[in-house]
Amino acid sequence: MKITKLETIWFEAVSDTVWQRSNAPQSRQAMPNNLWVRVHTDEGLIGLGETYYLPRAVSSVIHDLYAPLLLGRNALDIENHWNNLFSLVNFCGFAGAELRALSALDIALWDLLGQHTSQPIYNVLGGRNRERILVYNTCVASGKYANDMAWMEGRAGELAQDLWKQGYKALKIWPFDQFGTTLAGPADPQGKVLIWGQATAAGTLGHYLSDEDLKRGISVVEEVQKATNGAMAIAIEGHSRWDLPSATRIARALEPYNILWLEEIMPPDNAEAYVRLKASTKVPICQSERLFTRYRFRDFIERPAADIIMPDLSWCGGFTETRKICSLADTYYLPVTLHDTIGPVALWASAHMMLHVPNAMIQEVVRGYIEGWYNDVVTDPLMVQDGHLALNGKPGLGTAMRPEFLARPDARIEVSTEKGKA
Repeated sequence: MKITKLETIWFEAVSDTVWQRSNAPQSRQAMPNNLWVRVHTDEGLIGLGETYYLPRAVSSVIHDLYAPLLLGRNALDIENHWNNLFSLVNFCGFAGAELRALSALDIALWDLLGQHTSQPIYNVLGGRNRERILVYNTCVASGKYANDMAWMEGRAGELAQDLWKQGYKALKIWPFDQFGTTLAGPADPQGKVLIWGQATAAGTLGHYLSDEDLKRGISVVEEVQKATNGAMAIAIEGHSRWDLPSATRIARALEPYNILWLEEIMPPDNAEAYVRLKASTKVPICQSERLFTRYRFRDFIERPAADIIMPDLSWCGGFTETRKICSLADTYYLPVTLHDTIGPVALWASAHMMLHVPNAMIQEVVRGYIEGWYNDVVTDPLMVQDGHLALNGKPGLGTAMRPEFLARPDARIEVSTEKGKA
């Protein structure tokens, strides 16, 4: 099955002013960071992939660098394609747009393999360990769920009860971000910085957390537990915003609340800092989507510096690499949870992996996305019932890009063939 064409699709953001006229003030534009990839073959099959962040840069890697190593070759030689592309970019350093591009292409190639064999991807990976996977809701405002940031406004209990009624048994929030320093500069170190309509979660490393602010953050956890009689599991996102002493204080303050995990409370650049944090608290430590490939995850798994492993399949290496990360974690009896808040294709891909790997724990979703804009992109909705995600059993990913989405006038489409770019 010969690869005949590579196609990338992305969309530009509208201005924050235009966006906020017709959207909830706490919601952000989801699509400007997404890049979709379609790999065409001489059999007429089209594989679909996706990644996230800096789509123009990722698109250029695909067309300017990867295309000559893919076009005209057999689409089924997936392991060889991964090895070739990674070896090429690793010559100058891989962990950026290069690996995001590789991840999107890898997802598309596995989609092709599934379609070619008339099997869902979880079967060509080796079959299922489960029919459905437990999910948790990351509380991002989107679509009809503009209130999913209500926990930041003193309504965490109300939000938890609403999620519980829908069947969700776990949620994720970031109650300590609000006390950290932002990207606003020295004149306003805690000021909001809007990117695509929403205050960005990125910030500089915080070095002081007052007792009062620590209690305010903990009070959000207490509200959720009170509203659900302790039944709702709570994961805490850290967005890499705190230094080691502050992270340790946060972790120890969370210990009485039996939380699901504390995720990336410090930057992932120093595994030894996480070894120290893990040794000083009973709270499970989750390490997370900003680690790329099995080589970076190895440090956290073997040291040990984490209890729960969270790759993002759409940028840490696609199916080919993520299954190796999951296997490495399983060797140390560690569970995995896959990151989302990315896009529909990434979540479809993650669901296949989570149905397959033996050590799958729980899958991240954003309910406003899976019930909203995800369905503008792909032909088949994801099925979340009773707090679990299942798939439709169709070949490959089980979904495709909507023709009307491709036909949007604001779509930026670039194509490479053996004859060149268009």
